[in-house]
Amino acid sequence: MQVSESERNTEQEPAHYQVSAFLERRREQVAQRWADAALFRTVFTVSRDEAVDAGRSVAAALAAVAASGRIEDIRAPGFEPVRDQLGRMAASRTRTGIDPDGVADEVAALREPVTELLRAEFPDPYAPDAQDGVLALTVLMGTLRMVVMETMVSAGEELIARQREQLLEAATPVIKLWDGTVAVPLIGTLDSARSQVVMESLLDAIVAERARFAILDITGVPTVDSLVAQHLMKTVAAARLMGAECIVSGIRPAIAQTIVHLGIDLGTVLTRSSLEDALAYALSRQGVEIAPLRSAGPAADAGVR
Repeated sequence: MQVSESERNTEQEPAHYQVSAFLERRREQVAQRWADAALFRTVFTVSRDEAVDAGRSVAAALAAVAASGRIEDIRAPGFEPVRDQLGRMAASRTRTGIDPDGVADEVAALREPVTELLRAEFPDPYAPDAQDGVLALTVLMGTLRMVVMETMVSAGEELIARQREQLLEAATPVIKLWDGTVAVPLIGTLDSARSQVVMESLLDAIVAERARFAILDITGVPTVDSLVAQHLMKTVAAARLMGAECIVSGIRPAIAQTIVHLGIDLGTVLTRSSLEDALAYALSRQGVEIAPLRSAGPAADAGVR
C-alpha cells in the first residue's frame, strides 16, 4: 500500500511538534481540567473562571516551549510569560503550610489529566506514535515542575536577601545626639555589605539633620583588622565630602594595639577612646559648654549651657 506525502510528513513530524499542536488545539479542555487540580483550585479561590484563565496561560506557554523543541530547557523563552504567575502560585501554596515537596507533587499531578487528553487523540493510545507523544509531554511537564521549583528557590533567595538588608539597616541605626551631631553605634562584625549600609545611612542622616559632626562608635566591634579599618576610612572620607567632620570613638587599648601591630595608618582620622569623649569634642567645636548643675543636693547633676 502506498503512503501519501502528507501521511509521510505526519509520520515524520517530531513528537514535540505534535504535543505543541495538541496543546494549542485542546487548550480549553486542558485548562478546564487543571482548574479542578489542587494547585489551581486552592490558589484561585475567588472564582473558577480565574483558575481556568491561569490554566489557559500555562497551557499556551507549554505549547510555545514544545514548538521550540526545547522541552527539557527551563530557560526556554516560552516559559517567561508564566514564570511570575507560577512563582506566585507556588508562594501562595507555601504560605498555607505546603512544603516545596508538596508543591512539586501538585505540579506533577497536572500531568495525568493532560496525558489522558493526549492519548484520546490517537485511535490506538498505546501505538508507537502515541507513546512518543506521551513521552514528549511527560518530559515537558517534568520541565514545568523544575521551572516552578527554580522559581521558588529564586523567590526564597530574594526574600532572604531583602530580610538580610532590613536586618543590616536595623542593626546600624543613626542616632541624633545633639543639633548638628549624629552617631552610628556599631555592634558586631563590619563586613563589606554592612559597611555599605552604614555609609549610606550615615550620609542620609548627615543630609537630613544638616549634621556638622558624625561619630562612628566601634565600642561593640570585637576586632579591627585591615578590612574593617579600610571600611571606616571610606566612611570617614564620604562624610567629609558631605561637609561633616567624622570621629571614630570606642578605640579600646586592645584595638589600639592591634591597629599598631597591623601597621594601619589612621593618622588622618580623628579618634576618641569613648563615645562620651567624641560627643564632648563635637559639642565643644560647636561652642557648647558642659558644666555641672548647681544643686543643693550631695550629688551634682551635669548640665549644658
